[in-house]
Amino acid sequence: MAKALSHEHRIALIEQLAQGPRSVEVLADRVGLSVANASQHLQQLRRAGLVSAQRDGKRVVYRLADDAEAAIVGLLSGLRSVAGHTVAAVQRVAGAYFGARDDMEPVAAPALLARLRDGSVVLLDVRPEDEYGLGHLPGAVNIPLRHLDQRLSELPRGREIVAYCRGPWCVLSFEAVAALRARGFQARRFDQGFPEWKAAGLPIEIAAAG
Repeated sequence: MAKALSHEHRIALIEQLAQGPRSVEVLADRVGLSVANASQHLQQLRRAGLVSAQRDGKRVVYRLADDAEAAIVGLLSGLRSVAGHTVAAVQRVAGAYFGARDDMEPVAAPALLARLRDGSVVLLDVRPEDEYGLGHLPGAVNIPLRHLDQRLSELPRGREIVAYCRGPWCVLSFEAVAALRARGFQARRFDQGFPEWKAAGLPIEIAAAG
């Protein structure tokens, strides 16, 4: 297990799979590897029981191991936490970028769930369209960050907007909240991301195929 997690590319692949199942080709593109190299790393993760694979026509699709998905997401969270406390470079980045944006008043999962139930917030998923399609928080509107300026008219100005993306250190939600506030919207960010929400057993939706 330790050996399977000892390479940065394998950590990157796990982070991608935390968003949802992906083919080898898509994973290779997302982490900047050749298909052959990505396949080798995925096979090591599979032997360690961290991922599973299923053939879909000519493609091989990988996913996090179903019986350990929540634990794997928790492991990633633990790695981030340890790095934030012990690695000087991470401390500098976290302090300079994330620490400086603490005034964005992040919303924790219990409070967000309560607001979803009473309809007091609009959820904004700023991840790419394919990640949104693999799974998203209930009722979330998908506007990838790169399209936000062109689609502001789709967002209501009279309700609070809570943006989220891939995880607590994903910059997309930080940038989205800053952009929305600069344009007069009432916006905050979810303090985690889709993988953590799903791992907690909270409700999700999956976009219909086609």
